[in-house]
Amino acid sequence: MGHGGNVIEELKADHREVQAMFDQINALPLGNAKRRDIADEITIELVRHSVAEEMYLYPAVREHVPGGDAMADKEIADHSKVEEMLKQLEGLDADRSEFDTLITGIIAEVVAHVTDEENRLFPALAQVCSPQQLDELGDKVRSAKAKAPTRPHPGAPSTPPMNKLVAPGAGLVDRARDMISGRGRS
Repeated sequence: MGHGGNVIEELKADHREVQAMFDQINALPLGNAKRRDIADEITIELVRHSVAEEMYLYPAVREHVPGGDAMADKEIADHSKVEEMLKQLEGLDADRSEFDTLITGIIAEVVAHVTDEENRLFPALAQVCSPQQLDELGDKVRSAKAKAPTRPHPGAPSTPPMNKLVAPGAGLVDRARDMISGRGRS
């Protein structure tokens, strides 16, 4: 969702929201059907968050942070790995052993990614960008999340300019599918 604040505050709030969902899914017994609904919510939030970061955060890191290209490339590679796992998770019932294996892997990957962003990337960006720049990036990220896809699209472009062209259309289709199916309304 949109939380408000500068880009770092916005993305950290997303991280806390997803962690809370991880805690919810882990609190349920293996095989519980409710785990499927929570997995859908996790997928929706992770995809929207990742798309917004790829559209605005990582280009800003490349532009402003010394060594930003390598940082951004690493974060995008992390996203790709998680998106592939989310795609494999799509449609699996919660009582399948593959479901639990994938959830465990997704949580591990996301926690490592979040730790890296919050301890390395965010401080580096905060050092080189003005508060106004960080606020503007926060606005752009919130706008991007509102239009972003809600399902994994591993083959979609992850860097500008193509991701800015493809993501809104995929997002529109995904939100229509979610509305019809009721996905994400748990």
